[in-house]
Amino acid sequence: MSDARKIVEAGYDSSAQRYLEWSARITDDPRQRFLAELSGRLTDGARVLDLGCGAGVPSTALLAEHHDVLGVDVSATQLALARRHVPGARFEQADMTAVSFPDGSFDAVTAFYSVLHVPREEQGALFGRIARWLRPGGWFLAALGCSEANGVEDDWLGTPMFFSSHAPAENRRLLEAAGFTLVVDEPVTIREPEGDATFHWVLGRA
Repeated sequence: MSDARKIVEAGYDSSAQRYLEWSARITDDPRQRFLAELSGRLTDGARVLDLGCGAGVPSTALLAEHHDVLGVDVSATQLALARRHVPGARFEQADMTAVSFPDGSFDAVTAFYSVLHVPREEQGALFGRIARWLRPGGWFLAALGCSEANGVEDDWLGTPMFFSSHAPAENRRLLEAAGFTLVVDEPVTIREPEGDATFHWVLGRA
């Protein structure tokens, strides 16, 4: 496991409850709007992979109301919370860049604010793997980073955390190179407790 992965794992292991409380203070997170965009394209019982599922709320829980969901996260502490919050889903501890699934395993893959913890030089390859995990015509919904951040923030919710991302134009290029056709391509600014933050929301079809 790389140093970046170790920092992310240790950071979320130590801050899982603080992160849950902090994220609940974000009142304009658009994920429910984009989840509705995805859910309207899926049939009940669709197989969904949630990468970086965290504590399972709200996204994994909403998905699990109608779909067969597997949540993957690198943090054991986050997964312990997720198993309590979403008993109807399945969970696996893994690094999203190292986990493996057969081609065509899922109808949809989601990644809410999690790819930005993957070194940006590895994100294109990750998008390619996600495309292969999807059945033909499957969907990928993600909130990606929107800046040129690339490194460790020493004190994020009381712990070091690694962040890495591209500008939207490069995200777009990498997704299209992986075989996705984007039907949603929208930078959205939200108000986090410390101030404004912008993320690149994408919904692509494989």
